[in-house]
Amino acid sequence: MKQQIIGAMTALITPFKNNKIDEETYEKLILRQIKNGIDAVVPVGTTGESATLTHDEHRVCIEIAVNVCKNTNTKVLAGAGSNATHEAIDIAQFAQKNGADGILSVAPYYNKPMQNGLYEHYKAIASSIDIPVLLYNVPGRTGSDIMPQTALKLFKDCKNIYGIKEATGKIDRCVDLLAHEPDLVVISGEDAINYPILANGGKGVISVTSNLLPDNISDLTHLALEEKFIQAKKINDMLYDINKIMFCESNPIPVKAAMYLAGLTPVLEYRLPLTKPSNENLKNIEKIMKNYNIKGF
Repeated sequence: MKQQIIGAMTALITPFKNNKIDEETYEKLILRQIKNGIDAVVPVGTTGESATLTHDEHRVCIEIAVNVCKNTNTKVLAGAGSNATHEAIDIAQFAQKNGADGILSVAPYYNKPMQNGLYEHYKAIASSIDIPVLLYNVPGRTGSDIMPQTALKLFKDCKNIYGIKEATGKIDRCVDLLAHEPDLVVISGEDAINYPILANGGKGVISVTSNLLPDNISDLTHLALEEKFIQAKKINDMLYDINKIMFCESNPIPVKAAMYLAGLTPVLEYRLPLTKPSNENLKNIEKIMKNYNIKGF
């Protein structure tokens, strides 16, 4: 069996202060994830505003996550994607060299490669490192869709590509993948449908909501993996309202606002072109948050 990173995973926000990474808060947020039963943290993915971080900042986030998670049961699945294959390889090699347990590699954005280009892109990345590689399919963001036949070919041909984070929002895509390759690891990338994906044979989630509620996402995921589906569904249903409000504007705008409202970050700051949510959405986020027990540090 291929080496895998599965379970309850959090797509970490990147806290800023005065347009710089707030490293102290970042460390505290990761420690809180560890404390609340999260299996892996995912620094510098979409939720971490990776698109507006410098390469140096990207590396700093990975280093901090690795250092905080050292000697714990929580792994680091480092965001290491780019629309330029050579840049993706550079960051993947950096992640391996600095102790990340694996990488999450988003499909190349903007340049819209064909399926053969996606195959060659990922094959080159996987060949450059030894640690596990999780494909990340989010066509609504990238403009390119890793089709099932491409994902399955990569799984077959590359010894360290073990699965795919599916953020298409399509349950039938997950059914398709697992019907043709039961050993492929499918990870949910859509909080609202975490339970259906897990119940269909998914092996974990990479969650935005778990920035706020890591304990609930951990419980949901572990119950589902233990095939305690009735209990898992109850948690997924309970989380539905907050899962939905976390996407009332572009991710991570709502979740960073919620983290600030919960007292988990000292300031509310984004990198342009992202901006603060509208006053109406901010009020709606705060209203829904009152229905949940959000634990502090």
